[in-house]
Amino acid sequence: MRVRAVWALWSAILTAAWMLAVWIEQSQGLGGGDIQLVWLLRRDVLLLSGVWSLGMMSLAMWLSLRQPWMERPLGGMDQVYRLHKWLGISAAVAAVLHWGAKEAGGWIKAGWGTAGRPPRDAMLAWLADGRGLAKDMGEWAFYALLVLVVVTLWQRLLPYKPWRWVHRVMPVLYLALVWHSLVLLPQTYWQQPVGWLMGALMALGSVAALWSLLGRIGRARRYAAEVYAVQLLGDKPGQDPLEVLCALPAQWPGHRAGQFVFASWDAREGAHPFTVASAPGACGCTPDGRPLLRLVIKPLGDYTAQLHRSLQPGMAMQIEGPYGCFDGQAGKKAAQVWVAGGVGITPFLAWLEARQPDAAPTAGQQPAHLHYCTRDAAHDVLLPRVQALCAEASPPVSLTVHDAAQGQRLQPQDLERHGAVLDIWVCGPQGLGNALQQGAAVAKGQGGRWRLRREAFEMR
Repeated sequence: MRVRAVWALWSAILTAAWMLAVWIEQSQGLGGGDIQLVWLLRRDVLLLSGVWSLGMMSLAMWLSLRQPWMERPLGGMDQVYRLHKWLGISAAVAAVLHWGAKEAGGWIKAGWGTAGRPPRDAMLAWLADGRGLAKDMGEWAFYALLVLVVVTLWQRLLPYKPWRWVHRVMPVLYLALVWHSLVLLPQTYWQQPVGWLMGALMALGSVAALWSLLGRIGRARRYAAEVYAVQLLGDKPGQDPLEVLCALPAQWPGHRAGQFVFASWDAREGAHPFTVASAPGACGCTPDGRPLLRLVIKPLGDYTAQLHRSLQPGMAMQIEGPYGCFDGQAGKKAAQVWVAGGVGITPFLAWLEARQPDAAPTAGQQPAHLHYCTRDAAHDVLLPRVQALCAEASPPVSLTVHDAAQGQRLQPQDLERHGAVLDIWVCGPQGLGNALQQGAAVAKGQGGRWRLRREAFEMR
């Protein structure tokens, strides 16, 4: 909900700035009175779509910096990335409108002629010589942006590693679009709020793009770590989860149960996000005093499927973080319900460890109900640990297992027995979250109130 609200607010700000420029132009008679409607519409769409595209991309560039202060307003770094993704898609859609309005000039000329066509907007004089280059750069950046958005949405088109390298071109494309906008934005706009806004966005976005190109994103939160122990949870390498204990340096700031980190064992592969599957201090320390944390990695792709062969105790690694606000903090008047699907159980493992008798007391905890959705309970290697942790949890956590192999699939109405006012925390497949989102809407229509918090664990 926060992501939608921020997206809508940002769209409204960009549109309002453009509408103010149109109003100023009309009130001062700057556009002339003999312009045909079709030409005027084409000009307005061209400028509005340009403002949208650059404005959306500028905010997306800033969100890509992974700054900690961004998390709390949006509800976690996962939501920051979700907004970043939708801003990129919106920028691409606006760019298509911009390109279409530009190409429409030829069609209008063929159908209506050039009578009533508005004069060419005056540009900044000191940039006039760059007009041709700016047009070419904008066009090629537009084509490249469309390709990047397509491969991002169609995730099967490119595996993570090549996608990561392709995505690193985005700051270069942004700088090309900044040059395109700087040269071609009408001179009159620079004397109005829309020009001031675009200028500020270009400057801030360019700083973010250069910061990314210099490899500075996340550097202040990176720590040299070591693989302390590796254990296959099961007997099927490449299929069963892998447990990795990581030894962190003394300067590690610690984490909250439910947060995630970016872990890297191979600089060429880059960092991958993994939820920390242990509560703070639950894994203890190494003999030399280094804090330990646990990652539980399920083989979901080519890279994670071969980690059981490549990871060895003593191997150097890098950890960046911690990130995320998936911490289980809930209102005292609502019943707390946890819903996990598959490897989405990992943040709840950390939450359960934080409720064990030997864990440090945590303020604000209350009884909870855990619904664990698994494909096959009889062969789920994590289920025994979940059951043991729930049995010892304080405040208590009741456990309901939904075994797909037995036809036991979670339905939104299964949560109604916990009350009408629920605080629901969901981590699992997108379909599970969508179903509960619809259930929340139904419950609202029946007088209930479900506060749903989803961990959108998608970083591309």
